[in-house]
Amino acid sequence: MFTNKRILFISVRLFSIESNIQKKLKSLGATVDYFDERPSNSIFVKGIIRLRRNFYKRKIQSYYNNIFQEIKNNHYDYLFVIKGEVIPGSFLENFCKLNPNTETIYYTYDSVENNKNSQGILKYFKYKFTFDSKDATDYGLNFQPLFYFDSLKNLITSTNPIYNLLFIGTAHSDRYIIANKVEDYFKSRELETYTFFYIPSRLVYFFKIFFDPIFKSFEYKKLSFKSLSENDVLRLYGESKIILDINHPFQKGLTMRTIEAIGAKKKLITTNSEVKKYTFYNENNICVIDRDNIHISEEFLNKPYENISKTIYDDFSLEYWLKRIFTGNINKNWILK
Repeated sequence: MFTNKRILFISVRLFSIESNIQKKLKSLGATVDYFDERPSNSIFVKGIIRLRRNFYKRKIQSYYNNIFQEIKNNHYDYLFVIKGEVIPGSFLENFCKLNPNTETIYYTYDSVENNKNSQGILKYFKYKFTFDSKDATDYGLNFQPLFYFDSLKNLITSTNPIYNLLFIGTAHSDRYIIANKVEDYFKSRELETYTFFYIPSRLVYFFKIFFDPIFKSFEYKKLSFKSLSENDVLRLYGESKIILDINHPFQKGLTMRTIEAIGAKKKLITTNSEVKKYTFYNENNICVIDRDNIHISEEFLNKPYENISKTIYDDFSLEYWLKRIFTGNINKNWILK
């Protein structure tokens, strides 16, 4: 279905998600023209876009005018936008007028509440998907969970993992507090752990310290201002037994980390109780913890991972994800009734 198709792909850059999508689309036979959704990925610009978008409106418009000039003579079979945090409605309107037969696809892995721009651009898309089941109901979107990268399918897992617990995540909300409590639980049982808290810059850290009381509890030396490479993440997955996932308290959608645990065939500890509703849920593999009252049973720690069915496993792969959203094929069976 992708052979000889040309795709205009616009997405924010985030931990190699966009590069893996491009790579997969190309391997399936498509030609992909990719543009970063943001004019810049500097901390200043990201902050302005999120907090005072109107102050940067002229720069955004100029950036998208340049994109339009670059692509206006191309024929596209698909327009594919992920998140839609920045892209102006005027650009989409002009694109659709110029390409009336192009299939338009929108996907978001952020809550609609956190991304006000998305509400104004949905009308330009034929297929509209979200990772959050509640947003799907509230905003009339199609529900489609995230995916795992192909590299996890062939993950080499150590027969004697170094770490019993692995946490990798951006420092936000109550993640640090919860991760420390879970880590202490493991250490009290003399079980090895590895935690990695990423924060984009020291400027963001000091801004958070000033405005967010939770950040006052963060131990500076535990923070990293440089993200892990994809190879580093894969290595750590292979060296670990259980993955810890701490979702944002105001989001119900399953995080990338949750789906990666499926792809890597790893056990999972998560704060997101929504996971119990999904077809892959197995209490032997997944332990749901209360943010305020953390309990992990010895039985869960000691039991090995149980493989899920191949059908369900494949359903969460990047290839299946792409084929569904590019055809508008809505799977209504993600969540158990």
